[in-house]
Amino acid sequence: MAVDKPVAEPVPAPPPAPAALQGVTFIERGWLSSNNVLLHGAPGEGATLVDSGHCVHAAQTLALVRRALGDERLARIVNTHLHSDHCGGNALLQREFGAPLLIPPGEWAAARAWDEDALTYRPTGQRCERFTPDARIAPGDALAVGGRRWDVLAAPGHDPHSVLLFDAAHGVLISADALWGNGFGVVFPELEGESAFDDVGAVLDLIDALPVQWVLPGHGPAFQDVKPALARARARLASFRADPARHHRHAAKVLLKYHLLEEQQQPLVALRAWFARTPLVEAIWSRLGAPGGTREAWCDTLLAELVASQALALRDGVAYNA
Repeated sequence: MAVDKPVAEPVPAPPPAPAALQGVTFIERGWLSSNNVLLHGAPGEGATLVDSGHCVHAAQTLALVRRALGDERLARIVNTHLHSDHCGGNALLQREFGAPLLIPPGEWAAARAWDEDALTYRPTGQRCERFTPDARIAPGDALAVGGRRWDVLAAPGHDPHSVLLFDAAHGVLISADALWGNGFGVVFPELEGESAFDDVGAVLDLIDALPVQWVLPGHGPAFQDVKPALARARARLASFRADPARHHRHAAKVLLKYHLLEEQQQPLVALRAWFARTPLVEAIWSRLGAPGGTREAWCDTLLAELVASQALALRDGVAYNA
């Protein structure tokens, strides 16, 4: 017996890309996964994917990339840095497409050996499926894709090994976590006692000196209002410089929120246990003078603040991502 199958609703075509972004597909994701940027190649050349999101969303990333590729081949994958939200889809995409993976040189040895301490996954209590890089992409290099040249620029600060990609001819910057529309990523070296706020400022100055017309950030929407974004980022940096403890507390709340983005929900007992045993949390707590007396008590204080800001929810002894 024949059975009628529902017909999928047609997907409206996206509006035409601005001239500067033609040949570029910007895939904006939620805050657990970084945005993905697909650089389309000339006929027969293949495309380049910049950043692959989080492992929890790897299947979704695969589907989004397949759709954006159409009949085009994926020729390579590039990571701006190896935080788990930027490289968690690497392993699945490598298996599915057989594309070589390029990473910044400072993390080459750690990635090849899969040193989860050096790669920060164990200290931050985060997940990442193991992958194997094939080549390095270093500051001073340039990627040629689809007749466009993307210069590789060093962007230490948020991560000491991070890079930017800049197409000077079209004024397009792939900024990763060095600049968002409203700030920048947590400055992780500062949490480990290493000075890095000056690096953040130097990268913001570098971006300010470039002829940037479009920014494709690691999180949040693409934007053109570069000067106002830089002003907001500099104001945020100044506040952290004036009060480093504020940055540390902010980072602890980011780690909590990120963990709930991974888990979606978790009993408070298990969440407190995760918080208490996570090495970077312990380092932050110690640097702040052991607030709350115990890490579990401090966890409850930070959770209350996140609930008050509607970033999380608590019901019947369970924490939920909101």
